[in-house]
Amino acid sequence: MNPRAVIQRLLLRIGTKTSSGTRSPFRYFGRLADFVGGVNLSIRVKILVSLCIVILLMGMTNVVSMLLVLNYSRQYDAIITNITTANSISGSVKPDIDNEMWKIVSGKVKFSEGRQYEIIDSVDAKVRWMMENTDSKRARVKLDLILRTLQSLEGHVDQMGDKIAHNSTAAENEAVLENIRFATTVMEEVVQNYVLYEVQRTEDQYQLMRESYARWQVFSVILIFSAVGFSVVAAWSLSKSIYTPIKKLHDVTTTITKNDLQALMTGDNVDEITELGMSFNIMIGKIKELLDSKIREQEELKKAELRALQAQINPHFLYNTLDTIIWMAESKQTDQVVEIVSALSSFFRISLSKGMDWITIGEEIERVRNYLTIQKMRYRDILDFKIEVCDEVAENTILKLILQPLVENALYHGIKNKRQGGTISICARRKGEDEVILEVEDNGIGFTPEKLAQLRLELEDDSGDIKLESGFGIGNVNKRIRLYYGRPYGLSIRSEYATGTCVTLVIPAKVETASQTDTLARVRD
Repeated sequence: MNPRAVIQRLLLRIGTKTSSGTRSPFRYFGRLADFVGGVNLSIRVKILVSLCIVILLMGMTNVVSMLLVLNYSRQYDAIITNITTANSISGSVKPDIDNEMWKIVSGKVKFSEGRQYEIIDSVDAKVRWMMENTDSKRARVKLDLILRTLQSLEGHVDQMGDKIAHNSTAAENEAVLENIRFATTVMEEVVQNYVLYEVQRTEDQYQLMRESYARWQVFSVILIFSAVGFSVVAAWSLSKSIYTPIKKLHDVTTTITKNDLQALMTGDNVDEITELGMSFNIMIGKIKELLDSKIREQEELKKAELRALQAQINPHFLYNTLDTIIWMAESKQTDQVVEIVSALSSFFRISLSKGMDWITIGEEIERVRNYLTIQKMRYRDILDFKIEVCDEVAENTILKLILQPLVENALYHGIKNKRQGGTISICARRKGEDEVILEVEDNGIGFTPEKLAQLRLELEDDSGDIKLESGFGIGNVNKRIRLYYGRPYGLSIRSEYATGTCVTLVIPAKVETASQTDTLARVRD
């Protein structure tokens, strides 16, 4: 059988037991899991709460086991340490004291130079340390008995010192020595009695530890099964609470694929999937708005392209140019006829540019140069021009038919209105790493403050509406730039009446091949 089907069947059986009214152990875990799954919290919080409960159940076993082990280990180590210390006292105190006192009685060592007090103090320190290291009252009583026996032994040693100090006889010294030997014997018996008690307590402690571990093992098994049961039921409940809203969201997306852009998700909870559904509703609304906006933009874009084409291929410009050619031909100005016809041919060739919307900045500048060359022949006495293009931007692409409206404005509304002649300057250069700046400047009549304010207001208009009738056309050019390049880009203008005007165009620095520009044009269409 498929393992996935087995797991699903097991979860279904557990879920059935959980929802039934029988007294199954899973019922209590199921109630808790259903409560966690149905509470009005986010999925993340539900999972964290369930995980914390499982960790608490599993961790409780380890923590209590560790505490029991540490407690019994500490007690056992204390008993073993005391037994080891007591054995060292029992094996050394009698021979060391007896031998040291015999040297003193026999005259081999002076009483003041003997190690008897050093041995007694060492034993006293060890016994007192053992008293601090034990938690048994009876053990402390036995250790106290060892201390009192040690004090009795020390009293006999002091007596020996007094005898020797008063020049006692050998018989008197030997009698005191016998008392010391008897005291060390008693000392040894008392210490052995303490060791036997501690050994018996070790056995009792071991039995107590085994009984405690047996009880805790039973409790640990119960906790483990509780954690496993809760984990399974909680996983079932949480997966159900996740699957249901996801299924609803799937149904909504299926409806959307049928071009039914309606917000169908409902909010029954506050979890992440419900928030996703609400965001999905908002996204559907935004998509509808964007689609409508895109349709309007395409319509306005076509109007802008039509307006730009009409402005560039102006029949009056063509008629006037042809009239100029006829007049030059009649006047036998052959060289000028060749120059103006070449400029006109290049002008229209670049204007058409095989139907592409994007050309290089160098080509756009060349087109404007041809336009100004033609106009300079017509307005020989009042027009001059200068063009400066940095080599590093000449190969960058630009939307065609952009510069000529600016140059045309500079000529007809700036230079001609001044009636004293003037110069149009065109500059293209890099601005930072990612942008190109183009400037069209003239020293014509300029704009009055009122007209300048009106033009700037027109440039700030973000409505996207293209005005087919406009006195200067700058606003339409700006809207066309923003439709293609985006809102951050466009025109800016500065002007002073009777001094001149400068129009600045900022576009992103891009270098694209002809195939790429064709692809961009098809995507926009």
